[in-house]
Amino acid sequence: RRCTDIICCVIFIVVILGYIALGVVAWVHGDPRKVIYPTDSYGQFCGQGDTPNENKTILFYFNILKCANPVVIINLQCPTTQLCVSKCPDRFATYSDVQASYRYRPDQWNYFRQFCRPGFNNPRKSAAQVLRDEDCPSMIVPSRPFLKRCFPDFSTKNGVLTVANQTTFKDGRGKTRNVTDLREAANGINVVLDGRSVGMKIFEDYAISWYWILIGLFIAMLLSLLFLVLLRFTAGVLFWIFIFGVIGIIGYGIWHCYWEYDHLKGIPGSDLTVYDIGFQTDFKVYLQLRQTWLAFMIILCGVEVIIILMLIFLRNRIRIAIALLEEGSRAIGYIMSTLFYPIVTFLLIAICISYWAVTAVFLATSGEPIYKIMANQTLCKYANLTCDPETFNTTNVTKLCPGAQCTFAFYGGESLYHKYIFIFQLANAFVFLWLVNFAIALGQCTLAGAFASYYWAYQKPADIPLWPLFSSFGRAIRYHTGSLAFGALIIAIVQFIRIILEYLDHKLKGTQNSFTRFLLGCLKCCFWLLEKFLKFINRNAYIMIAIYGRNFCTSAKDAFYLLMRNVVRVAVLDKVTDFLLFLGKILVAGGVGVLAFFFFTHRIPVFAQEVPTLNYYWVPLLTVIIGSYLVAHGFFSVYAMCVDTLFLCFCEDLERNDGSTSKPYFMSASLHRILGKKKLSPKKS
Repeated sequence: RRCTDIICCVIFIVVILGYIALGVVAWVHGDPRKVIYPTDSYGQFCGQGDTPNENKTILFYFNILKCANPVVIINLQCPTTQLCVSKCPDRFATYSDVQASYRYRPDQWNYFRQFCRPGFNNPRKSAAQVLRDEDCPSMIVPSRPFLKRCFPDFSTKNGVLTVANQTTFKDGRGKTRNVTDLREAANGINVVLDGRSVGMKIFEDYAISWYWILIGLFIAMLLSLLFLVLLRFTAGVLFWIFIFGVIGIIGYGIWHCYWEYDHLKGIPGSDLTVYDIGFQTDFKVYLQLRQTWLAFMIILCGVEVIIILMLIFLRNRIRIAIALLEEGSRAIGYIMSTLFYPIVTFLLIAICISYWAVTAVFLATSGEPIYKIMANQTLCKYANLTCDPETFNTTNVTKLCPGAQCTFAFYGGESLYHKYIFIFQLANAFVFLWLVNFAIALGQCTLAGAFASYYWAYQKPADIPLWPLFSSFGRAIRYHTGSLAFGALIIAIVQFIRIILEYLDHKLKGTQNSFTRFLLGCLKCCFWLLEKFLKFINRNAYIMIAIYGRNFCTSAKDAFYLLMRNVVRVAVLDKVTDFLLFLGKILVAGGVGVLAFFFFTHRIPVFAQEVPTLNYYWVPLLTVIIGSYLVAHGFFSVYAMCVDTLFLCFCEDLERNDGSTSKPYFMSASLHRILGKKKLSPKKS
C-alpha cells in the first residue's frame, strides 16, 4: 500500500490547523458571559459574581411598551433604560402616585425606588424631569422572570387577558391603557411561557427517571447483541418468524375490523357515511361508523395480499439475503470488536459537535460593548449614533437633546476580525460538516477493511490476521486519510448547500412568489437525492479503498461499475437485507418500549412501588423508545456494513476467480452453495 490523495490529505490537515486557530482566536475575543448573563444599559452583567450586580440576576425594563417582542428584547436590546434587579415587580404602581404619597407612605417609595437608577433617592424631583432623565420608570407592572428578564405576568380569566386580575393599568403619563398593549409589546410571550412551563415539567421528569431510562437503554443493548448472535444460527428462522408475525398481525386486524363491522350492524346511526357527519374533532365518532371499519378492512386486505405476493416472487432473493446475513453474523463472531467500534465514531462526532458549538458561542459573543445615544425626542439628530459613556456628559448632546442618554446597545466592533465574524461562522459550520463526515468515513473504511480480511482469508478463521480491526484502522489513518477526506469533502459541500437552501426557504416562506418557492423545492429535492446517491457511492468506494488501497476516484469508479454489473443483486439483496435489519430495530425498540410503557404506567405489580411519580409518563417512554432504536441502529449499522462488504467482495470474487485450482473462490462453502456456482476446488494450504 501507499498513501493516496496526498494533496487532499495536506489540505485537510491545514484546514484542521486553521480550525484550531479559529477556535483559539474566538476563545480570546469571545465571552460566553454575554450569553449567560443579561446586560444592563451600562454594559454590566446581571448576576455576575464579585460585582455590584452579584445579587441582581434579573434585567428590568423601564418601559416595556417600547419593546416590540421577546426576540427584540433578548437579541437586539429594547430602546429603553434597562437595570439589573434582584426581583421583578409584584404590583401596579406609577411614579407620579408614589411621589405624591411618599411623605406618609414611605414604604411605597422604598419599594418603587429599587427599580430606579442605583443611588437615586430624590422623590422631590419633578416627575417630568425624572421621566425625561429616565431616573425611574413611569410605571411598574406585576411581572415574573423569564430568561432572566422581567415580563408582565399574563394570565387568562374567563377568556379575558389580565395581569394580576386587572384588564387596565395606568402608564404613569396620564393615560389608562389596556393590558393588551403589554401583550402586543411582548408578542407571543404567553406561548413561550407555556412552553417554559411544559419544559420545566419535562426536565423534572428526566431528573427523577434518568436511572430507569439508562436501564431501558442497557436492556436495548443486550437485546441488540442477542439478536445479532441469533442471526448467526437462525437468520432464516427469525426472518420467517418476522414475516409470519406481520402476516398474522395484519390477519388479526382484518378479523377485528370485520368483527367491528358486523357488531355495529343494526345500531342506529352506524350506517351513516363519513361524508354525512363531516369533519369531527373527536375521532372516536368515526369509530362508530360501519363504513370506517369496512375501509380499514379493505386497506389491510390490500397490504396482506401485497406482502404475500412479494414473498412468492422474491423467495429466491430472500434465501440469498438470509445467506449473507448468516455469513455476516459468522464474520462478526470472529471479529467481535467491530460491534463496539460505533462507540469510537460516536466519540469522534461528539468531539466535533462540542468543538463546533463552543467555537460558535465564542464567535457569537466576540466584540466590545457598543453604546448608542437614546433620545426621547424623535427629532434629535444624534439618536442611534454611537457614543462613549465616559465622555458623553462632556458633549453638547444633552443640551441639544434633553434627556438623551448613552446606553448599551449590543456587542460588536470595527476591526477586521469583527467584520468577518459571519464568514467565520460559515467556515465553522462547513469544517464541522467535513469533520463529521470524515469520522463516519473513517468508521466505514475501518469496518470494511476488517470484514474484507475475513472474506479474503483462505482458511477461515485460521488465516484471518491478528487484530483485524486495529490493523484496518491503522491502514485507513496511515495511507488513506486523504481519500477519506476527499469523500467527506464532497458530502460536506452538498450538505452545506442544502443548509443554505433550507435557510432561503425559511426566509421566503412568507413570499407570494409561487415560482420561487417551486424552484427552491425542486433544488432541495435534487440536492437531497444527490446526497443520498453520493453517500451510497462513497460507502462502496470506502470498501474498495479498504480492499485494494487505491485512491478515492479510482475506488469510486471501480465500485460503481462493479455494482452496475450486478445491479439486480444490488437492488434486491441490499433492500431485503435492510428490511431484515429494520425489522430487528423495530423489534428491539418495540420490545423495550412495551416494557417501558407497562413499567411507567404502573402495570407491573412487582415494580409498582419503584415507579417514580411523573408529570408526563410519555417523556421517559419516548426517550427509551427513541434511544433503544438508536442503540439498535448503532449495532446493526456494523452488521449492514459487514453485509455490504461481503457482497462487494463476493462480486469481485466471482469476476476474479473461476473456482479452479489455480483461481479458487474465497467465499465460504455455505454462501457458494446458496448462490449455485461451481463446486469449490480444494483450497491451497
